Amino acid sequence: MSVTDLVATFFKAKTDQLALCDQLEEIADSLPDRVNRQKCLYAAAALAPMIRKVHQFEEEILFPRLAVLMSGEPTSARTLERLRFEHCEDECFAEELTEALFDLGRGRVDLNVEATGYMLRGFFEAVRRHIAAEQEIVQRCSH
Repeated sequence: MSVTDLVATFFKAKTDQLALCDQLEEIADSLPDRVNRQKCLYAAAALAPMIRKVHQFEEEILFPRLAVLMSGEPTSARTLERLRFEHCEDECFAEELTEALFDLGRGRVDLNVEATGYMLRGFFEAVRRHIAAEQEIVQRCSH
């Protein structure tokens, strides 16, 4: 895969992830009384698979290329290792959030809506920060 194709694939994946973050934020903003159950079910079905697929692409294809491009930078190995660690955290969080979104979508009445809103916000804010860091690295390395 050429660098141009790699960068294009990366930014497309980030655009998709950010769109999902926007949907999660809309769900959080709709709590507790204006929940669109269909939107919750869609987000629940899309969340974990999307996160895993993007992380697999990054760890198997993108990060090895970045490691070569960043080889002269003293902190490059630590940076990529931190991003991998964040992937693990995000995937675990996405699994928990998926269950909560399915519960919301199914109209579970005993769900702690305040905790679910907190989970949603914690997840999409962390993912947005992670994406910003990755985008900065990719932009720096691709120029």
